[in-house]
Amino acid sequence: MEANTFYYETEIEWKGDRTGDLRGANLPSVAVGAPPEFQGREGVWTPEQLFVASLNACYMLTFLAVAENSKVSIIRFSSTAKGKLERVAGSGYHITEIIVKPRIVVASGNDRTRLPRILEKAKENCFVSNSIKTAIKIEPEVSHQQT
Repeated sequence: MEANTFYYETEIEWKGDRTGDLRGANLPSVAVGAPPEFQGREGVWTPEQLFVASLNACYMLTFLAVAENSKVSIIRFSSTAKGKLERVAGSGYHITEIIVKPRIVVASGNDRTRLPRILEKAKENCFVSNSIKTAIKIEPEVSHQQT
């Protein structure tokens, strides 16, 4: 029987200024901190970057699962994601939009016609996009492997 609830735990330890070490069980630690525009420094992952990266990674993994279940052979997948942080009147800063730009190479030209539905199903089933109120836009670039 499949479980319906899962828990994921992290720990952070402050290292001075506006930086810390982020850890998880059996994972390498990651230096995190505020971005320079919020009195932080360069060279550490910020909560803003981790938020956008979380969506980007979840979208990729969900896309690959949907494509596999749809019997579409993916040759290559890479993706950029860009989040927009802005002050929202009356409620502080929000990441209001994330644009995900996947670059996908499929094995067959015939599979290209199936990609729009797979891209949409990935967005619908990505738990990160389902967990946030940020607007998500998917702007794919799709090609097929030349034989």
